[in-house]
Amino acid sequence: MKKSYTASFKAQVVLELLKETKTFAQLASEHGVAVTVLRDWKLAALKGLPDVFERRDSVTELKLAHERELAELYAEIGRLTTHVNFLKKKLPS
Repeated sequence: MKKSYTASFKAQVVLELLKETKTFAQLASEHGVAVTVLRDWKLAALKGLPDVFERRDSVTELKLAHERELAELYAEIGRLTTHVNFLKKKLPS
């Protein structure tokens, strides 16, 4: 069975790796994680680091886009509700 780790645990271990006070082998034995897994986590963290600073702008853009889409969907719901009510009145039961 594959072992699963939380994101906070991974972040903590990667921070220790980045401090470079201990070797991969030492950290692997302390935390019970394979050395190759630690290398993968470190590479993933280093690759994702630039996105941390870019996401601030994209998050506000996403929020604005979400709000626009939500407004459009509510308008569509209103139109469809009006159509349904009209058809209910016009069609015989």
